[in-house]
Order: sequence, then C-alpha cells, then structure tokens
Amino acid sequence: MQVAPSLKSRFEQDGFLVIPGFKPPAEIAALRARAAAIVDAFDPAESTAIFTTKDESKTKSDEYFLTSGDQVRCFFEEEAFDASGALRQPKELSINKIGHAMHDLDPVFERFSRDPRLHELAVELGIVEPRVYQSMYIFKQPHIGGEVRWHQDATYFETEPVSVTTLWFALERADRTNGCLWVQRGGHRTPLRERFVVDDAGSRLERIDYTPWPSDDVAEPVEVEAGTLVVLHGKLPHYSAPNRSAASRHAYTLHFVDARARYAPTNWLQRSDTFPARGFVDG
Repeated sequence: MQVAPSLKSRFEQDGFLVIPGFKPPAEIAALRARAAAIVDAFDPAESTAIFTTKDESKTKSDEYFLTSGDQVRCFFEEEAFDASGALRQPKELSINKIGHAMHDLDPVFERFSRDPRLHELAVELGIVEPRVYQSMYIFKQPHIGGEVRWHQDATYFETEPVSVTTLWFALERADRTNGCLWVQRGGHRTPLRERFVVDDAGSRLERIDYTPWPSDDVAEPVEVEAGTLVVLHGKLPHYSAPNRSAASRHAYTLHFVDARARYAPTNWLQRSDTFPARGFVDG
C-alpha cells in the first residue's frame, strides 16, 4: 500500500489521519468474535481490576495492570460494580478492555495486527523500524462506557526521539452519541505534558509541562464507520467522552515505536529478550 503524499503531509500538519475502509467486515467480525470468546472464558474471580483515567494511581499502580504487558487480561469498566461490589449487569457488558499482548499471543489478533500494509504505512510516516508494544480491545460499553480524559500516548511510551504512534481501528460506528475520539488538530506540536514512570520508587504520573489541556471549543470529533483506521501522533492530545447511549463502540488499538529510538527503561511496559516487541512483518 502506498500512502499518498497528501496523507503524509496531513499527518505532519494535523497529527492524525483517518483512512476509511482499511479493514474488511470479515476481519472485523473475526476479531469481535475472538474478543467475545476471551471475555466468556474470563473468570471475574481472577481480578476485579478496573480501568480508569480519572485516577491514574488507582489503575496503574495495580499489579494486575503493571504485569499485563506480556499477557491477555480483562479490565472492568469503572461503573461496572454496585456499592456492594457486585456486577450491575452481565460480565460481557461490564468489561472495559482486553490488554495488552493479544497481537503476539492470540492467533486471531495476530493475523489482524501483522498486516504488511501497516508496515508500509509506518515507514511512509517515518517510522522505519516499527515495533509493536501494546494492543488493546476497547468495548466502550453501552450506558457505562468510561471517559478517557485528555492525554498524549507518548506519556506511556517515552522514546528519544518521540516515535510512538497509535493505530485505532473502528470495529463499529463511532460518533458523538457513543463516545468517539476527540482530537486537537495540530496539537502534536504542543509539549508533552505528562510522563508515566515506573521505577524502584513505584509507579506515578509526573507532570513535566504545565501547558493547559485543550479547551472544549478546539476539540474535534472523529466520527467514523466500522473498518476505518485512525492514526494518531504520540504527542497529539485526544480524549473520548463517556458512552451513555444504548450502543457499544468497539475499537482495537496498537501502539508502536521506532526500534531506532531509545526506549525509556522507566516505561511501564517492558519486553524481555525472550519476548521482544516485533514489527508488522517478519524480518
């Protein structure tokens, strides 16, 4: 696949790309079916860990999260439980996401993720040696789909120079009614504001620049149909609102970096020599 120069220029100018029809319905159906099977096999007694961006320390200091970089684990929506700790609705309508190594550990997710067109896209955008560190299947459940506050993905994948790039695949229609992405066009030229650090002192979110987050009046919704690929620069501020509608908003994301860049040893997600991050194609 050749990316038109206008797309590359737009990515450099806007900090994001929208590529409709990138994935066919059959691949989407296979991924959704596999995600449903993973949730069906998940025993809630294994963990009641939730995923939230309202209190980073609540989620990301949790051992279940911090050791999930080479696992396939389920995380609950923040509003999944009632005051007594019981699920408010069935398990399959309570999971926030699955993460974080399906692209390496699960054959269905691997087939979806290891796409030669993604390698060509990465190279065209300047990531010459892409290495995929993380995958997430995000459910954005009806009525209780959690908010994801303004953030920049380079906060969680520090490299020198900045190279992390996000691939966000719409598996259902995403619009303002069910919690679509919102972006600050051109915001990747603003400073990196936060850094999530894990070291001997523990895990913490550090504020490294006090540039304010974008105001609502500059946020643009990214409303897309199933099959669309959205590409996000690692420093692009973006968020998604809660989903209070009756419709889910399933999406699948991959985060990759350039192997030529220095990957920070304080990043939460580390790969061992026996489980290295791989690219989109062999070799």
